[in-house]
Amino acid sequence: MPYELIFTGSYEKIEKRFLKRHPDLLDRYRKTLSLLEQDPFHPALRLHGLEGRLAGLHSVSITLQYRITLELEIREREIILVNVGSHDEVY
Repeated sequence: MPYELIFTGSYEKIEKRFLKRHPDLLDRYRKTLSLLEQDPFHPALRLHGLEGRLAGLHSVSITLQYRITLELEIREREIILVNVGSHDEVY
């Protein structure tokens, strides 16, 4: 059973700006979301919990440079997308 990806209004704005700046990453971004929806624990995503001011959030990799931060609700099988961008932008 796949997870449900939740695209908040604020995430959609960030996503639109990200994809406008990085159209070359569109296919990789879509593949990352598809894999995240099917299995957020897949090793290729490099899912890990964050600390400090982002404690409670997780991160997955689009590429070595670009990440998606998210809230992961295992009980509800929901993944709420929070931010997308370079390592420095999302952390």
